[in-house]
Amino acid sequence: MIIEHYYIINKNMMYMFGLNDRNAKVCTLVRELHRVFIVDRSPLEILDDSLRSIGFNLKGAMDTAKIIIANKMMCPVMLNHIHNICVFPDKSHKHEDTIWFNPCQILRTHSIKRKTQIEFRNRLSLQIDSSLFSFNHKLKSAEQLSRITIENANNPQSYIIEPPKRVRKRKYKTKN
Repeated sequence: MIIEHYYIINKNMMYMFGLNDRNAKVCTLVRELHRVFIVDRSPLEILDDSLRSIGFNLKGAMDTAKIIIANKMMCPVMLNHIHNICVFPDKSHKHEDTIWFNPCQILRTHSIKRKTQIEFRNRLSLQIDSSLFSFNHKLKSAEQLSRITIENANNPQSYIIEPPKRVRKRKYKTKN
């Protein structure tokens, strides 16, 4: 199998997930439409590299997604609004075995014995240990984030986040 040292996520990416190499280093298996390969970086490093290539970072993208879709758990990440590349995790991004999906490549989903069967646009399928409802909710959140981000790119808006209010400490005079 081909081992790449660096990877920027593109529209052909279907899914990716972390795995350990023989030295227990976290690498990433990436599945694109017509090829499968391993990248010598963790999934979060690949996400961050992809965002940094257009001038952003992973923390900022996650914070923005939480504001836009008001979802605090397992948020999707908009990687490139110009090319409409968005990804979402099947579980918390803190787990090593989290699978990151590109919703543009998903054709349909089915439930099979309390698991989710995902069929991709190139007719390949993958079965994951997640309920159909849970997976479809994450898929819809990613599609919603993508749609809102694209609409906002055509009609720019600014978000003003107020800083937390400071509590003023009063000085009390003591009598002697």
